[in-house]
Amino acid sequence: MRDLPLIQDPNLLSGFEHAEDAGVYKISADLTLVQTVDFFTPTVDDPFTFGQIAATNALNDIYAMGAKPLTAMNIVCFPIKTMDKSVLREVLLGGLDKMREAGVLLVGGHSVEDNEIKYGLSVTGVVHPDKVLYNRGAKAGDKLILTKPLGTGIISTAIKAREASDEQIKQAVAVMAGLNKKASEMMIAEGDVHACTDITGFGLFGHACEMIEGGDTGLRINSQAIPMLTGVRELIETGFVPGGLYRNKDFRINQIVKGKSCPDWLFDLLFDPQTAGGLFFSLPENKAQNLVEKMRGEGIAASMIGDVVKEHPGNIFIY
Repeated sequence: MRDLPLIQDPNLLSGFEHAEDAGVYKISADLTLVQTVDFFTPTVDDPFTFGQIAATNALNDIYAMGAKPLTAMNIVCFPIKTMDKSVLREVLLGGLDKMREAGVLLVGGHSVEDNEIKYGLSVTGVVHPDKVLYNRGAKAGDKLILTKPLGTGIISTAIKAREASDEQIKQAVAVMAGLNKKASEMMIAEGDVHACTDITGFGLFGHACEMIEGGDTGLRINSQAIPMLTGVRELIETGFVPGGLYRNKDFRINQIVKGKSCPDWLFDLLFDPQTAGGLFFSLPENKAQNLVEKMRGEGIAASMIGDVVKEHPGNIFIY
């Protein structure tokens, strides 16, 4: 994308130049459109669950911008000649289930014949121009909060190899199909959020690097505070590691400093590509612990995992 010519427009508050979770276009003094699109191949065997996960993954980009999703359109690739249409119906029902939970209207979509099934959504949301949350802007002294455990990429790899336990599958599905709606609403209500993103394909480290890239702050992350799914360590050490983890690591390794107290398997986990991961955001220290406790009280697995610092700008120290 970096070689494509940018189209300049004063109303385009965020395009593809800063790796934001969604595009933002200002319509009026008090209204902006927030738009995103995402689709992928199945991460689980059950078609209804796959539809739920794919829809959640797309909708969560809107929540990461501090916005409210309003409408969505289906994006479908389907092998109509080799797969029964009942499978597609279940996928679409799963997606619609999550749209209803989000209060989003399905307004249409598009399908093409393909050798492999793929599904996702194009989503449009709204937010006030002054309340858009970007993935940059974290301030020194802020605390870092993550709202979901890590490890869905690892477990999805084990699922494909039929080596994931029933409990691991259950936990991973619950995380991947969980909307960030409530977490976003609580984060916005608390106020003073300086930067926000959601953890998806680039892993925690990848999205954290985007938060500080080219800026005047760095991050300190406490490896012992990282929430993770059950059995992830054993799966990593057994070799159930997705290829995307290695690509993420190769791309960002020069921005990461690893302390001796962080074990190698956990270091790798922080590059694990997530599907529909949690919100990752920074806010002042005096509000962070209170918000974490409120979120946990609402069943959100929020954790305070680090700090924004003046030292080593543009880089992350994991200890």
